[in-house]
Amino acid sequence: MSSASGVYSEPPLFWSKSFTDRAAPLMIVFLFFVNKALHAQGQKAYEFRNTFYSKDNEGSWFRSLFVHKVDPRKDAHSTLLSKKETSNLYKIQFHNVKPEYLDAYNSLTEAVLPKLHLDEDYPCSLVGNWNTWYGEQDQAVHLWRFSGGYPALMDCMNKLKNNKEYLEFRKERSQMLLSRRNQLLLEFSFWNEPQPRAGPNIYELRTYKLKPGTMIEWGNNWARAIKYRQENQEAVGGFFSQIGELYVVHHLWAYKDLQSREETRNAAWRKRGWDENVYYTVPLVRHMESRIMIPLKISPLQ
Repeated sequence: MSSASGVYSEPPLFWSKSFTDRAAPLMIVFLFFVNKALHAQGQKAYEFRNTFYSKDNEGSWFRSLFVHKVDPRKDAHSTLLSKKETSNLYKIQFHNVKPEYLDAYNSLTEAVLPKLHLDEDYPCSLVGNWNTWYGEQDQAVHLWRFSGGYPALMDCMNKLKNNKEYLEFRKERSQMLLSRRNQLLLEFSFWNEPQPRAGPNIYELRTYKLKPGTMIEWGNNWARAIKYRQENQEAVGGFFSQIGELYVVHHLWAYKDLQSREETRNAAWRKRGWDENVYYTVPLVRHMESRIMIPLKISPLQ
């Protein structure tokens, strides 16, 4: 072989014909054993997969690391989580009021809503009425209870269509509002049922928007955790949405003041088990919000 300078030089050993002639049998043997080893490993891997990850072995240890087996549900989460002994339905209303009309709105509300609350012909009652202090400003929040569930709700709505005073109230109120929205709720079976209480108190409405499919897990954790938040009677009520925005949870708490709120919440962290509840429920939440609210004069929750 000639170089650039015209001088012949020997090719490297691994290019020489004599080397390839000698190495060929060794390479064939080497490739034979490599192929055999790979085949054996492939068979073992196949058997391992069949043993630990096949569809026929759904209870396997390996599969359980990656696949969460869900048993078919035979009941809606509303049936599993709500109270069986009552058929109460709740409605929560959020009214965003024009700032200049907030006082007039409160006066109008306090003049009309108690009449519905006290009228036995209407199967509805006020649970609480508030203005938001911290959170969305110039906002009113109303919580209603319908004793008898959806039939009670429809009965009440049909009667209100013929209530001239209420229709005038709605017309006047509409001039004061920027927007409004509502949700129909059920109460968790393990929470207290909201009862009237004397004041003065402030109220915190903590709203959690959960990942779809996680309501049962949320309820199971809070059923164990609620006992850590009962000593100061701060737990008022717990609800989850049925109509409106779904997978929404509302927890309603009462405190004497903001300092009492801080002390009560800090005390919960000193109780063994509370941190575990937080650990397991935080990953279920997409969004959360806290409102501090002041009760109106007509609110049964003072």
